[in-house]
Amino acid sequence: MTKLLAETVINHIYLSYANLAMAHSAVVKNQSSYGKLNYMIRSRLLKGLRDGKMNIRTIFDDEKVKLMTGKICNYCGSSQNLALDHIFPQRYGGKDDAENLIFACRKCNSSKGKKDLLEWMKFREQFLPLMIIRRYLKLTYTYCRDHELLEKRINDIIEMELPFKIEYLPINFPSPDKLVLNANEETCQNTTYGMLSL
Repeated sequence: MTKLLAETVINHIYLSYANLAMAHSAVVKNQSSYGKLNYMIRSRLLKGLRDGKMNIRTIFDDEKVKLMTGKICNYCGSSQNLALDHIFPQRYGGKDDAENLIFACRKCNSSKGKKDLLEWMKFREQFLPLMIIRRYLKLTYTYCRDHELLEKRINDIIEMELPFKIEYLPINFPSPDKLVLNANEETCQNTTYGMLSL
């Protein structure tokens, strides 16, 4: 389980999102390790989010990325035996709409089973593509905002039946050479995802 470094839901989401931006900026530049610029991006975004001068962007950009990747498994890149997968499971309140749906192959879907998406990531000890983590974070933020959970203490919501598991939001990211933006690396190479689009 992720070590919780923030007391409130909103601060935990912000910390995860800022670290995602750091990892994202390094992967885009094909870095093998994080440098000063990556840490500055994380710091600036985290401060901006906490001060209210920056916002978590809408999921619109993620929908564009999803369309560009085409019909592949968003977890492994396979184009075989595809079906739609709910990021937030319906049985826990995940919506049956485009924002919550992505393609997944039968093998990944079967491996994931009933696990939360990020719980599954932890279980398989391999980070999901960053664009999928970004989508998950945005869905988590939107759900918490709409259900007035952002200012709650993490310990107050951890036992609630929610469509996400706050304790699995990643805070620590592996080195950038172990990460990918998307399961379809060809699309990633031809697309610029700047920090401001996070």
